[in-house]
Amino acid sequence: MRTTVTRQPEALLSWMASLADATRLRLLHLLERHELGVVELCEVLQIPQSSVSRHLKVLADQGWLEGRSQGTNRLYRMAEAPRDSGARKLWLLAREQTSGWPTVQQDRLRLTRRLSEREPAAQAFFAGAAGRWDKLRSELYGEVFSREALFALLPADWVVADLGCGTGQTAMALAPHVRQVIGIDQSGAMLKAAKKRVAGLGNVELRQGSLEALPLEDASVDGALLLLALTYVSDPARALGEMLRVLRPGGRAVVVDLLRHDREEFRRQMGQHSLGFEPEALSRLVAQSGLQSVACRTLSPEPQAKGPALVLASATKAGQLIDLRKRR
Repeated sequence: MRTTVTRQPEALLSWMASLADATRLRLLHLLERHELGVVELCEVLQIPQSSVSRHLKVLADQGWLEGRSQGTNRLYRMAEAPRDSGARKLWLLAREQTSGWPTVQQDRLRLTRRLSEREPAAQAFFAGAAGRWDKLRSELYGEVFSREALFALLPADWVVADLGCGTGQTAMALAPHVRQVIGIDQSGAMLKAAKKRVAGLGNVELRQGSLEALPLEDASVDGALLLLALTYVSDPARALGEMLRVLRPGGRAVVVDLLRHDREEFRRQMGQHSLGFEPEALSRLVAQSGLQSVACRTLSPEPQAKGPALVLASATKAGQLIDLRKRR
């Protein structure tokens, strides 16, 4: 960013023109605090390298960015400017007005995940074999055992409802670890695919029904999952109320869905009713349903995920869970 203070209208108009683009504002939000390469920026912004490079050039030409070479890479960061410069004042205003954009918040989550990947690379260089352990463990033992160990923490006598079960992927994974899984979905096509997937699993039952009117009796399950389904219902509060109804006292509820975003085309393409949920809004919805001990957090996006980031909420139904062994 230019360090000389100027009051020429041409300079002001140039600064304003360079900021009059959503992608360039997203870039400045990222580069104000971190030095990043083009590949990292492409991954965080989820746009092609040609587009990132074009916007970086505009910002660099206007003095917003500084760059340096590191091997074959070019790293960028926001240039410093005097506190009283017109450019800095303009950026502070733009930053204030755009920091709450859902897209900017999604970028921050992807950046956090991307930056966390830098540390293992350094450890691999300095720690020798310790840095190669994850790869070695995966090559020798695979990845499934970690998931199986986590599932083993579930009480083996639980009945779990997989609400919006889709093609039965989660139901199949849960089946070996609990007494029964009841998968519910409104789509006949999804249930047909799920039936093929869980064929041979005697403790998985599939039912067709709406999330807003579950085909389950009151207080009939110990746990309920609602994974990537709440954005598809027109009345999320009613769906969460149904979740509460079917849980036994002390039962656990888990909801995973889209973090609030502004990708309207994505919403239409996926046939979803809403653009996702802010963590605070989802927490309120879950609590208003009557569930208690609500905990909500965003999930770090996976490296290859192309969709919006996700948010997870967990809660319990008031009361003490009845011991299944006493019911038998």
